[in-house]
Amino acid sequence: MEDQFFVGWGTLTLINAGLAQGKNRSGLHWFFISFFLGPIATLALVILEKMPEEDENNNAE
Repeated sequence: MEDQFFVGWGTLTLINAGLAQGKNRSGLHWFFISFFLGPIATLALVILEKMPEEDENNNAE
């Protein structure tokens, strides 16, 4: 039973990292946040709005 818990939690962290990247947020940061918060992090990602994309050409100035 313990193995299933860790596999499920690990899968959730990967899903949250993908969700975060889809909303233009750091997947790595949310991966680690999900280690501690799990489903609460998923809820936060679903509620948060998508961040605007950064334009690389404008940042080169």
